[in-house]
Amino acid sequence: MTETAPRPTLEAVAARAGVSRATVSRVVNGAHGVRDALAERVRRAVEELGYVPNQAARSLVTKRHDAVAVVAAEPETRVFTDPYFAQQLRGISKELTAHDNQLVLLLTEGREDHARVGRYLAGGHVDGALVFSLHLDDPLPGLVRRAGVPTVFGGRPGWDDGRDDVVYVDSDNRGGAREAVRHLAALGRTRIAHIAGPLDQTSAADRLAGFQDVRADAGPGLIAHGDFTPVGGERAMRELLDRRPDLDAVFAANDLTAAGALRVLRERGRRVPDDVAVVGFDDMLPVAEQTDPPLTTVRQDIEGMGRLMARLLLRGLDRGTAGDGDGESAAGAPESAARDHGAGAVSGTASGVILPTTLVRRASA
Repeated sequence: MTETAPRPTLEAVAARAGVSRATVSRVVNGAHGVRDALAERVRRAVEELGYVPNQAARSLVTKRHDAVAVVAAEPETRVFTDPYFAQQLRGISKELTAHDNQLVLLLTEGREDHARVGRYLAGGHVDGALVFSLHLDDPLPGLVRRAGVPTVFGGRPGWDDGRDDVVYVDSDNRGGAREAVRHLAALGRTRIAHIAGPLDQTSAADRLAGFQDVRADAGPGLIAHGDFTPVGGERAMRELLDRRPDLDAVFAANDLTAAGALRVLRERGRRVPDDVAVVGFDDMLPVAEQTDPPLTTVRQDIEGMGRLMARLLLRGLDRGTAGDGDGESAAGAPESAARDHGAGAVSGTASGVILPTTLVRRASA
């Protein structure tokens, strides 16, 4: 059996750097009060020796685990097949990796999983949580709060418990929807339909509201309900064509819905955009550029939303304001994070950041 070399110790690093063990400990654990020259000598010794801090011992000093739970309130099949979630997780992962934090992915396949997630969060395994894709009746916000875990939410909160300190990151769903429908109207389309997403999610409700802001006169015959999936888009498009065969435009709640609608329009012999113009929402390139024809859509910065969620949480933790898991972990941070994300590019409030959207014109409208 091959013997493995002993792991370098804190004492070995101190000897190599010519400093005390306590100085090495402060540098390794990110504490302040060490002169730059000494800190650089310690970091160089750590690299030369290949020293890896003992995470358990480090946690005793820093009170941090350098791990963040990412909770997706969707079944596994949805998370791993919908490119929206892949982009958001990519953004979260990039930001956490840049700050040497581990991502712990927790999925809720069914209601029985909520108790498991709540127990894990309350068990002190992670420093905070990023929670997204919530539904209006979802128990996760209450479980997270009871667990006492600092949290940032993806999406505008849809619950009202009298609190205004819930930290979140969202896109301008309502404004983006208005821009999409105004674009269709500017093309001369007068019978514009909408395929809504699941209205127990605030993103879908806001996009429907944006549609109605511009087309207040649209009757129920021009609105059908999908579920943010291609199959839901197909089903809703058939329903719309059966009810209103004279429709000349469709605003779909997301790109996957639009892709399903385009398939049905092609099956029914409707030319796009000649007979029916179609606009989606998201600008997920694997979808929008591969549809036939390529999809005009509202772009939201999905990956940027993920990065900003993680940045808000880590900033709150670094400030030491992350105490009780009720959203105060990032209190005061959204406004500055909004500025950091790009001057004039976002709007920030005391509790949330809203990222802008942009219409991307392609061949479908």
